[in-house]
Amino acid sequence: MELTVNRRLDGLLRGQYAGLLPGAGTEVAGSREYRPGEDEVRRMDWAVTARTGLPHVRETVAERELCTWVLVDATPSMDFGTAAMEKRELAVAAVGAVGFLTAGSGNRLGALVVSTAGAHRFPARTGRAHLLGLLRLLTARPRTEPGAAPPLADALTDLDRAVRRRGLVVVVSDFLDPAPTGDPSPWERALRRLALRHQVLAVEITDPRELALPDVGLLTVVDPETGRRREVSTRNRTLRARFAAAAAEQRDGVRKALARAGVAHLALRTDRDWVADIVRHVYTQRRLALGGRR
Repeated sequence: MELTVNRRLDGLLRGQYAGLLPGAGTEVAGSREYRPGEDEVRRMDWAVTARTGLPHVRETVAERELCTWVLVDATPSMDFGTAAMEKRELAVAAVGAVGFLTAGSGNRLGALVVSTAGAHRFPARTGRAHLLGLLRLLTARPRTEPGAAPPLADALTDLDRAVRRRGLVVVVSDFLDPAPTGDPSPWERALRRLALRHQVLAVEITDPRELALPDVGLLTVVDPETGRRREVSTRNRTLRARFAAAAAEQRDGVRKALARAGVAHLALRTDRDWVADIVRHVYTQRRLALGGRR
């Protein structure tokens, strides 16, 4: 994985502090006069403007030390996969990509792993050994029996309370908590609060068999969270169409909820090249960031 990230991703994404979510810095470096057509009104420094009588904007610089936190969904629904890898393996790949890309002098990485055993926090530390140890732990994690895990909203709230310093938060999950319908779901509200203080990237992990049932005859389907089983006949074309429509509606609800929460969204699938998907996401974010500063 380290060779994959360093050779493919790092070779395509140059710059030690480019970041997964590029944009303006967070540390105030002073003020200067407002330039019509170039500066964003939301960066106005109203105190200096009132004192001088001329419109001024704040200037910021990027923090040289980045603190990154990853929230990793390790619930039973992640122990599933029918393509190149399982969702849990793709989640480890996403964490590895974040870790290797944000590694640098003084940069720290922490993690909150959510499973049926509860939420376990690993303090933010620097160094390659810390990252590799975290990846080994996630890779060696035994399969969990069906059972209830802490709600995603609770994990997000715990992370928001624990992380005081502004930084980057990456949420790696299949977001199979109850889908948002109508009013915002608890995890959407918790994610919105988290995004008020941090840059947040939501990495959505999916498998193609979660989106469409294959025509394979009699099939036993299992709810990974409760262990409930049910036999269905996939020969039934109406059933397959209803399943695909419900899955599409659920995924569309997740996308809309992430957009309402104001976080960046990266979709990874077990049947696609995850490296290429990350590269496309970063390039898109860079173009948006550069366009916003023109």
